Amino acid sequence: MPLAPHVVGIDRPDTDLPLLLADLHADLEVGTRATLRLEPTIGVGWGRERAADLLVGAGFGVLAEARLEGAIVEIDVERLRSLPDSVAPGMRLLTVGLNPSPASADSGVGYHRPGNRFWPAVLAAGLVSIDRDPGHALVHHGLGMTDLVRRTTARADEVDPDEFREGFERVERLCAWLRPAAACFVGLGGWRIVADRKAVAGVQDRTLGGVPVYVMPSTSGLNAHSRLDDLTAHFRAAGKLADRPGNRC
Repeated sequence: MPLAPHVVGIDRPDTDLPLLLADLHADLEVGTRATLRLEPTIGVGWGRERAADLLVGAGFGVLAEARLEGAIVEIDVERLRSLPDSVAPGMRLLTVGLNPSPASADSGVGYHRPGNRFWPAVLAAGLVSIDRDPGHALVHHGLGMTDLVRRTTARADEVDPDEFREGFERVERLCAWLRPAAACFVGLGGWRIVADRKAVAGVQDRTLGGVPVYVMPSTSGLNAHSRLDDLTAHFRAAGKLADRPGNRC
């Protein structure tokens, strides 16, 4: 039985696809299978790999290898219980978490679980002005959001390290493509798995797709070692990194 078709991105730049796919993800029920035809006005680097990356980032499971018809990419997917990226060109700061919680996947808002200090901290740091509104944060403050892994779990330690490493490669490609001024990796333990096992919080020596990186402790309520004031200070420092001369596009 053929899957229901959805055409996405006609006459829109490929950089619009993350948000267009996020909207489609919100419109579909968990478990829905469909054939997506991505027909944007393509930019440099467009092809199967970027299309697959975008669909993973948008919370879809890829069911088969992408099919090419010229510049059009057609892929069979399944809508997962997941959380789409909130990303676009011109970001001041891209925050990178580990993976979504059930509360985030079901609400469509990252770090939505009660007790998580992400939103109180970014509000206090002046990086956003409205609580728990990733769309407003992106459009009005240039704050983007993604995770290494799009599989939803109650705890990040339920994700295999190899999943984090694979997701890290996707996020690195995302940064190289959209070029945020800086990336803030929210989860020191995760960064140690994928990049530098001896890393400490702060600005890192290595970049992420050519983008400077700030690493900070997890904002999870399970992380009792970091107070709200400490997390706020880390976000302020990440914002300062993004605003360094030469980092802003």
